[in-house]
Amino acid sequence: MKRKLLLLLGLAAISVPTMAQREVEFTEFDLDNGLHVILHEDHSTPIVAVTVLYHVGSKNEVEGRTGFAHFFEHLLFEGSENIERGEYSEIVQSNGGNLNANTTQDRTFYYEILPSNQLELGLWLESERMLHANIDQEGVDTQCEVVKEEKRQRIDNQPYASFSAEMFKRAFTKHPYNWTPIGSLEDLNAAKLEEFMDFYNVFYVPNNATLSIAGDIDPKQAKEWVEKYFASIPRGTQEIPRPNIEEPPLGGEVVDTVYDNIQIPAVFMGYRMPGETDQDAYAMSMLTNILSGGESARLPKRLVDEEEKALQVFAFPYTLEDEGLFIVLGLPQIGKSLDSLAMGLDEEMEKVKSALISEREFEKVQNQVRSQFVQSNSSMAGIAESLANYHVYYGDADLINTEIEKYMKVTREDIQRVAQKYLNDDNRVKLIYLPKDQEQASAQ
Repeated sequence: MKRKLLLLLGLAAISVPTMAQREVEFTEFDLDNGLHVILHEDHSTPIVAVTVLYHVGSKNEVEGRTGFAHFFEHLLFEGSENIERGEYSEIVQSNGGNLNANTTQDRTFYYEILPSNQLELGLWLESERMLHANIDQEGVDTQCEVVKEEKRQRIDNQPYASFSAEMFKRAFTKHPYNWTPIGSLEDLNAAKLEEFMDFYNVFYVPNNATLSIAGDIDPKQAKEWVEKYFASIPRGTQEIPRPNIEEPPLGGEVVDTVYDNIQIPAVFMGYRMPGETDQDAYAMSMLTNILSGGESARLPKRLVDEEEKALQVFAFPYTLEDEGLFIVLGLPQIGKSLDSLAMGLDEEMEKVKSALISEREFEKVQNQVRSQFVQSNSSMAGIAESLANYHVYYGDADLINTEIEKYMKVTREDIQRVAQKYLNDDNRVKLIYLPKDQEQASAQ
């Protein structure tokens, strides 16, 4: 759920009545080759979501060969021994479906949303990706250009889009969270074809994957098709590397300036926080709503509406499997001081540390969290993804039904305690974003 909260930050949140989510029933089983399978039957709409989560992200890469996980997100749409180059997407779309994939520091996730009578097609497509994807020099060269263009469009030419890479490389010096999924284009260009094939053989194996299916299915038939297309895929024989690195404390505030293609300056602050399965992460997520959960939350109410110091202010937890960052950011109002805005942000951090939030504010936050929990599982794709996430990260897919209880156990005292523990200057990276045209002036 905490991954979903980030996507909802832009929505105005108000106090609402308790929303009840119907129980998500599912079955799960393992094939002999280690593939974990989760099935959710729901006949409310004639669609099915076929998803595969591979437990590999940018943190599984090695320094000098970054960007592999994200690159494979693209490469594995190239085709297979039985799917011609470029036909993967065409097959899905011509059968009334859509598809996509995404990569984080911790995982790579593929999905197809199809008419329910095309479930077998979706399973065949994903088995092709897992069994014998087409990894050759032509595909590598093609997708290198695609990744370069994506980086230009989504990062290089988007204001402030570099903040994630700039923040993580300063917040983590030992752990591979030091780099973000886009990685280094230089590393990709330097890699040999054999290195890409090795990456595929290590990580794209059934014992490193979770197949999660949700929608208008007959579970018995679905299980037969799963066994038909996946049971014969060999189990991976190589050890799957998992980083086991304890990042040392920052040892003091890290402050730096980033000159970007922007017109309005900004301040980004990232506080180190625990991984998503840690109990403190629940209180940190609720703290997000207190600070930034809608127009009436503390940061926008004071700094945007009352004092008119900011155009925008946000707070959100960038939660990951091992550790994370609690991000606070602000863009000043035209003609207003960035220093004054940063001071206002700091003052609000101190307030949540020094005093308990009110009962009324706490009730409002609880209602927001309930609403967000229901919304996160309002579609077949969302349910399939949540089931896979809960299995992989928490070892308990039933958290799709019960995790809300963990949030409801968070107290006002817990929220104050985590604010005191993590929202400290010596535990943060502070980035000042300034327009590029000021860089030369500052050097003189």
